[in-house]
Amino acid sequence: MTVPRTARLVTGALVHATDSTLGRIEFSVLDPVGDLDLLHEWVTRPSSQFWGLAELSREELRDLYLFVDGLPSHHAFLVRRDGRPIVLLQTYEPENDPLGEVYDVQPGDVGLHFFLGDRGDPVRHFSWHVTDVIAAFLFSRPEVDRLVIEPDVRNERAVARAVKSGFELGPLVSLPDKTGRLAFLTRERWERQRAALS
Repeated sequence: MTVPRTARLVTGALVHATDSTLGRIEFSVLDPVGDLDLLHEWVTRPSSQFWGLAELSREELRDLYLFVDGLPSHHAFLVRRDGRPIVLLQTYEPENDPLGEVYDVQPGDVGLHFFLGDRGDPVRHFSWHVTDVIAAFLFSRPEVDRLVIEPDVRNERAVARAVKSGFELGPLVSLPDKTGRLAFLTRERWERQRAALS
């Protein structure tokens, strides 16, 4: 399953962006120790059932993200809005993940999971704006042509949110812990959506 790495994934940098609707957005590498209290609080909420980490102890959760932190093909970030943590973002090379065994990976694909932990001040179409900022972060790498997600098919809200954010639905895929609904957002489609709104 492992193939040579590319420069598709954003790594290690602290990235700041300003979104006209959301305010100041900051992407920083997740600290599995320093951010553990926040992570544990988020993933053990009743609404977090589809994230699949609620049963882990604090130590197991820490060890999981320490493991992810050591992988060159997977990365985790904490996204802050005006200083407040709002999103846990995980990015990965699909060919170096179980997902790569169930669909035809393209050279410019980047897989992602994002967990919305907080919102801050109310904003109309908040999820769309957050997805757009995340897409801009990932498409900042010229090697990235397409974003790939695979929410649990039972998570109807996540699937609907993906469609509203511009992802095109693909087939169902069987993964070790779920049946996922593949969905894709190409750079071209994302750029067209942005141009239509400007």
